[in-house]
Amino acid sequence: MTEEKKVALVTGGSRGIGKACALELAKSGYDVVINYAGNDAAANETVGELKALGVEAEALKFNVADKDAAKEAVAKIFEKFGRIDVLVNNAGITRDGLAIRMSYENWEDVINTNLNSMFYVTKPVVEKMLKQKSGAVINMASVCGVYGNAGQLNYSSAKAGVIGFTKALAKEVASRGITVNAVAPGFIETDMTKDLKKDLIAEKIPLKKLGSAEDVAKLVRFLACEGKYITAQVIGVDGGLVI
Repeated sequence: MTEEKKVALVTGGSRGIGKACALELAKSGYDVVINYAGNDAAANETVGELKALGVEAEALKFNVADKDAAKEAVAKIFEKFGRIDVLVNNAGITRDGLAIRMSYENWEDVINTNLNSMFYVTKPVVEKMLKQKSGAVINMASVCGVYGNAGQLNYSSAKAGVIGFTKALAKEVASRGITVNAVAPGFIETDMTKDLKKDLIAEKIPLKKLGSAEDVAKLVRFLACEGKYITAQVIGVDGGLVI
């Protein structure tokens, strides 16, 4: 790998939006490391697709909600590649239910995976980006973090936290040439939405359709590659749902 070659880390990168982001960054010439939690087959398939685009690619299996595992994984990436230029914090889960019925475990699992992981992964990456005096951090928020969603108290709270995290971190690192932004998808065609009544949902969306993972990924690519004067922003990819 030449010194000029840029490297991206995408958490939750084996499927769905994360995979689409990884592929878009690879098309732009980035070597890509994807994190995944458990699906070895999906991770291997994605790595194969990335390599077919002519870049170096690797999959790292670790729990983003485990601070020690995240720190160790980031250290491995820097040891092999020497840098991380783009971090896409995409890993996330849902454990839906009304507040009065939600278990403490389901609350903690979602907060840990969707919010605490942002800090666990971002901290060691940004420490290196500060020395590089460059970098882009892109955090996956949600329309649920903007307007809240009944039955998703844990998820909405975590995603609202992601928005605050993004704005605060952006102010801390801007002087070193690092941008930090959040992308807030609406209803996107992924495994997370496969069981929803899509016709009814589409009627509530001004564009009258669900989005694709590629719609989100193209914005992520723009923020990573071209949005050098864009930071501390929360940009919706929601078909006009949040108006």
